[in-house]
Amino acid sequence: MSDPFSPPPAPKRGPLKRGLLAVLRAILVVFIVLDELLRPLYRPLIRRLADLRIVQKLEERVAALPRPLVLLALAIPFAIAEPLKIFGLLLFARGQFWPGLVVTAFAHLMSFVLVERIYEAGREKLLSYRWFAWIMAQVVRVRDTVLGWVRETSAYGFAMRTRDAARRWWRTMLA
Repeated sequence: MSDPFSPPPAPKRGPLKRGLLAVLRAILVVFIVLDELLRPLYRPLIRRLADLRIVQKLEERVAALPRPLVLLALAIPFAIAEPLKIFGLLLFARGQFWPGLVVTAFAHLMSFVLVERIYEAGREKLLSYRWFAWIMAQVVRVRDTVLGWVRETSAYGFAMRTRDAARRWWRTMLA
């Protein structure tokens, strides 16, 4: 007799599904490893931008808004930045490297500066919407699951060892 509290066995996956999951995992590994490697370059920039007086004023104003306007303040730049990211990818696909790079960089900067700062400033009010809190919990759950998958790969381990070695080398060069 099986234990009623044990999870059901995982469903068997066919070769097509296993192959698609492997491709998805490879794509995710590339993007997450790139993010890990580039983070030391863009995080200081984001901190400097967040320290600007104009950005701090924006955050203060967003925090003072009523809940529906905080949601609107978040939705507008998000609705602009996310399609721009896709447009940047389309430009890359058409062989237009520099325009694609400019559009993609602008869209990500817009996300980092506006969307992220507005979200942080209005987080408490935004999460008071039950549906929004549920969506954010799902986003965090999926992100944590994907990061867990990626961190189990040898490619991720290699990239992190390479990053750490580069940091040690850089520190010795500065010393």
